[in-house]
Amino acid sequence: MSSPELLARIEIAKRTVLARTEQLHAAFGRASSMWKSDGTRVTEVDIAISEAIQSEVTAAFPEDQFFSEELTQAPAPIPVTARFVWILDPIDGTNNFALGIAHCAISLGLYENGQPVYGVIYDLSRRVLIHGGPGFGVFDGDRPASANPEPPSAQTLLGFHSPYDKRYLDHATTLVEHFKIRGLGSSTLHLAYVAVGILGGVVDHNVKIWDIAAAVPLCLGAGADVQFLNGPQFPLREFNLKMGRIFYIAGNAAVCARLRELMRVS
Repeated sequence: MSSPELLARIEIAKRTVLARTEQLHAAFGRASSMWKSDGTRVTEVDIAISEAIQSEVTAAFPEDQFFSEELTQAPAPIPVTARFVWILDPIDGTNNFALGIAHCAISLGLYENGQPVYGVIYDLSRRVLIHGGPGFGVFDGDRPASANPEPPSAQTLLGFHSPYDKRYLDHATTLVEHFKIRGLGSSTLHLAYVAVGILGGVVDHNVKIWDIAAAVPLCLGAGADVQFLNGPQFPLREFNLKMGRIFYIAGNAAVCARLRELMRVS
């Protein structure tokens, strides 16, 4: 049974994300951009949403740790010490958002003792709140959702971003040959769409923890596997803006097994 402490945090998570959606839509395709030192784009809206959500969450739960891609400033990794930890990506798909491409999302993940317990994602493109986690199930708006149970085939839709590391370029060729590929420009939505059955699977070589922090618990609540191929990510022990890139696959068990076979990864 879920604790009252967890249930209270889930309600705040949903409320504070929904409270930012009007601001997100109003600035869509219009926000001014800056470029960070790592070459990624940030807008004034990323910062504003991050500040608002962090303020509301920390006011309600001052004992929790709160990490944001945009606001957390630390020269070294920050150890996870609190029972509850929040990880925010205020706009996943900032390039899309700034340019007026609708695949972008607010992504807020909740962790307990380092483990993913609940995710809340607002999908701007479909104007829907996706939320859920292990033991809670997953909801795509008001609709209960689950991962696609179908076995992999040439008709399976696979979310995929070209790998940053050229060592993995042969994976791109293999996947294009065996699946229908979708590259939406939002890692959060790729994985969330596996949880709600829109995509049959995902392969990504490029993400950081904030890109998928909210979508991992969605998949775990929806009956999908998320398998990390370059080392386990949970329990989360630290938050590090300079962390290396995560390489993972997701989908039902048969899809994951087929992906491992095709990419020759153990």
